[in-house]
Parts: sequence; C-alpha cells; structure tokens
Amino acid sequence: MTQINSNSTNRKYSFKWFLSKLIQLAIWFFALSVFWVLVYKFINPPVTFLMVQKGLQRKFDGKPWKIDKTWKNFDELAYNLKKAALAGEDARFMTHHGFDLEAMEKAFEKNQKGKKIRGGSTITQQTAKNVFLWPGRSYIRKAFEAYFTILIELFWSKERILEVYLNSIEMGDGIYGAEEASIAYFNKSADSLTKGQAALIISVLPNPIRWSASKPTAYVYRRQSLILRNMRNLGKVEFK
Repeated sequence: MTQINSNSTNRKYSFKWFLSKLIQLAIWFFALSVFWVLVYKFINPPVTFLMVQKGLQRKFDGKPWKIDKTWKNFDELAYNLKKAALAGEDARFMTHHGFDLEAMEKAFEKNQKGKKIRGGSTITQQTAKNVFLWPGRSYIRKAFEAYFTILIELFWSKERILEVYLNSIEMGDGIYGAEEASIAYFNKSADSLTKGQAALIISVLPNPIRWSASKPTAYVYRRQSLILRNMRNLGKVEFK
C-alpha cells in the first residue's frame, strides 16, 4: 500500500512539475512574441526566414547569394501600388481585423468543389507568416499565423501593416519588396508606379518565381485587368 501511494504521489508531482514548466514556457513565449511585434512596429524587419532560406537555396544550386531589398516608408510608396495591393490581395483590408471571414468561406467552398484557388489569407495574415514565421505548410504554422495576425492588428496601424507587407514580400528571384521589384521590372522607383505597372507587380504575387511583371503571360495580363477593375471599384482609399 505504501508503495502504491508513493507511486501515485510521484506521478502527481511529475504532472504538476510538467504543468508548471508548460505555463512558464507559454508566459515566456507570449512576452517575447509581444515584444517582437512591438519592436517591428518601430524598427523595419532586417530579414525574414524566407529570405534566408531562398538565399541558401541559391547557394546550394550554385548561384550567387541574392537578397535584393530596399526599404521604402509608407509615404514613399506609390498610392497606385498600395491601392493595387488591396484590389488584388485584400479588398476589405481597411475594415477587417486581420481575418476576412467572407473570403475564407468563399475559398473553402471553391476548394470543396475542387477549384484551384489562392486561399482567403488577408494582407495581415500574409505579413504575419512572411515576417515572423518559417516557410512551409502545417496546422501548427497556421495556428502561429493566426496568433501573430491578432498581435499585428492589435499593435500596428493598417498603414504599418501594408508598409511592412510591401517591403518584405517576395516579388521575384532574390527580389523582396516593391522598390527592388519596381527597379527590376520597370527601371523606376516604387514612388512613381503607374496604375498598370502597380497592377502588374501585384499580379505576379501568386508565384513571383514563375511569373514576371516585365514579361507578363496571358494569365498575368488577365490578373492585371481584374486588379485594375477592382481598383476602380474601390474608389478613393483613405490611408491616413
């Protein structure tokens, strides 16, 4: 009987110890993640996991290291580009709180029908996974994406979210952010893009390695037309 009671006590102690450590870990993760998000509210992210992964992949393939990125503040990015991003990626960006439930529902319905879609991710969700998470697909990563999406919407302004998104997203082979994409595709800065040029840059985002804004395919031109139409439907967007 004494032995049984001793084993039961040890199990209870082990469980309490494990639970205590788990709570401590959760508290530390919460504190560090909030701190990380707050830091990036004021400091521009220097590099992302995707940039490093793609850079190493180029080296393994015998190509030179390449991470071309030049940060442009929100006011230095062309209004046409910011509006094209909303028209092509997230039309309800200015009004939702990180998740577009309507877009997610439509994406799910199309997926059930076997149609090829991009998904219902918002600009905030894409910013969360591009800036704070590792590349890949898993339920764990999706959970972290949702968590960081909530933090970003809580602590950042919509302008800051869009600024970070347009400066960190992959827009070509070794090309990250709108400024380098504008230079590579149109030999001009991102502060002077026309509507058509801005729409072309956003058009290639589904697969910026396969498609190029400087050599558009028929599919890219169709996406450009759709984005331009959506830009007209959006009307004037008040960012500030």
